[in-house]
Amino acid sequence: MRTVLKLTVRAVRCIPSRLYSGGRPPAPLGGRILTNPDDVFQHNMWDHVQWTEEEREIAQQKAEENSKHKIPVEEQTKYDRDANKYWDRFYEMHHGKFFRNRSWLFTEFPELLPPDVGGICSSEKSQDCCSSPPVCASFPGQHADLRILEVGCGAGNSVYPIINTIRGSKAFLYCCDFSSRAIQLVQEHPDYDPAVCHTFVRDICDTTSPFPFPPGSLDIILVVFVLSAIHPARAQGVVNNLAGCLKQGGIVLFRDYGRYDLSQLRFKKGQCLSDNFYTRQDGTCVYFFTKDEVHHLFSNAGLEELQNLEDRRLQVNRGKKVVMHRVWMQSKYRRPYLLSSSV
Repeated sequence: MRTVLKLTVRAVRCIPSRLYSGGRPPAPLGGRILTNPDDVFQHNMWDHVQWTEEEREIAQQKAEENSKHKIPVEEQTKYDRDANKYWDRFYEMHHGKFFRNRSWLFTEFPELLPPDVGGICSSEKSQDCCSSPPVCASFPGQHADLRILEVGCGAGNSVYPIINTIRGSKAFLYCCDFSSRAIQLVQEHPDYDPAVCHTFVRDICDTTSPFPFPPGSLDIILVVFVLSAIHPARAQGVVNNLAGCLKQGGIVLFRDYGRYDLSQLRFKKGQCLSDNFYTRQDGTCVYFFTKDEVHHLFSNAGLEELQNLEDRRLQVNRGKKVVMHRVWMQSKYRRPYLLSSSV
């Protein structure tokens, strides 16, 4: 939401603990709290912003307004059918220059750190979630102690930070995207290392094609700004399929767009496909989630909630003296351990 300087700052509430497991510090999601509205232009971003009722109503009205005129159903099919073509064209145009490398990745998701460089495994995962599953055929990364899959890796903005962190450890990274051009960009990057990373083209909406690793063999699945690009009717099937790739105790790390984020409110009339689902000018699509929707997606797939947060921030343009509300969802869900039956 783009707003002239008119802020109501509420009393700062205690931010709940976000421990993944015992003894680790919570992921901060930022710790810069605006307590004095006069200070708003001192920084480019403020964290844990509470919306006023007026701000929420304005956001809802803008979303309702830009959703009144939906794209005709007969025209909508092309955005789903040709999604890989739109994304191929996107990466052909922008290469790897559109997004920055995700420097926040290990701060918000310390689970990605291998145990031999300070990550969570061994003693903290006492139920042996890091052990390899019994398999007959060989597969890439079969000897790794920590297996990570990034879904929808794009041009590699998460891939390269992870590769540079796990190199020399006992971790292995898989990354896939349904854009063949994106995968080509990842493989051509100087930081790409096939010794610790295996890339492959994969449409995650295709729940029948096999992965290059056995079911139940992954410790971590990273899903960052990916599910929002998928038609909401397909999202549950995707999550169900990914859940089957996890070991017992394995986790999904999720981050994506939240309802009434600035980018949702900027859409013009005629770009709405269905409620809270839009197409951009380049043909790529985006959905905006609520906490309840995220919870239902992952819990319906048999995963248990570790974290489900609405990350609300105030983005500031200090030159133009405007403030903008950003909303992202950040969640962690785990495949439960099976209780051994007593004999």
